[in-house]
Amino acid sequence: MNVTNLRGASLAAIAYCCLSAGASAHSIKAEPANGTLASFDIVKTTIVTKGDTAVFTTRVRGEAGKDKPDATGKFEGSQVYAYVWPTSLDSGDIGFDKAQGIVALAVTFHPDFDDAAYGGKNRHIWHPHWVVLAKDKACGAGLKVVDIPEGSKPKVPPTWPNVPLLIDSPEYPTTFKGDTVDVEIPLSLISGISGASFDGVTAGLKVNGNLHAPLLCVADVFKIASGDLSLPGKVVPAK
Repeated sequence: MNVTNLRGASLAAIAYCCLSAGASAHSIKAEPANGTLASFDIVKTTIVTKGDTAVFTTRVRGEAGKDKPDATGKFEGSQVYAYVWPTSLDSGDIGFDKAQGIVALAVTFHPDFDDAAYGGKNRHIWHPHWVVLAKDKACGAGLKVVDIPEGSKPKVPPTWPNVPLLIDSPEYPTTFKGDTVDVEIPLSLISGISGASFDGVTAGLKVNGNLHAPLLCVADVFKIASGDLSLPGKVVPAK
């Protein structure tokens, strides 16, 4: 399935269709949107703490993880599908330099390249990343994963996959079950998560065809849980 087949709506239209979305103390609920592919149609997204673990959860109208991008056979122009939790965390909280952009956890699938830590393979499985996002009008949805300029030596976490992007590849337990995707992260690795704000997004990303900045764009936004990326969710202990 091609990302372009999923466009169908601008960010403004997506926001309009989700204005009925509501936030409780810790979760964000959204009305189903029949114009959105069911596997990416968020109906609820949550981040809670349970003991010494933070649990990121998104529930969709269909089967989570069912739809994946088609392989293109090359890195340039290849596609990425993602379940994303934008947060109020600082990039310094996840091992990069401070104040570099919007920190988000993303569970991704991309069949044309590997970006696991230490040279590992991950192109054929859904897997988690920390990413730092920033606005860029050159991208279809106006956001990119922040590039690392050639010659610069920024602070990076130990599981940085040695690519010129502010992206991390930790091996957090990630589970797809029915309509739900869950990621479990030790609180010791993200101590700033308690009380943080968050949102939920499903999106398609694309590698720039000429491999120049921006290298990795958010090309399509399928659904925003809040409707407007206002991060209304709050991370609280699970009841």
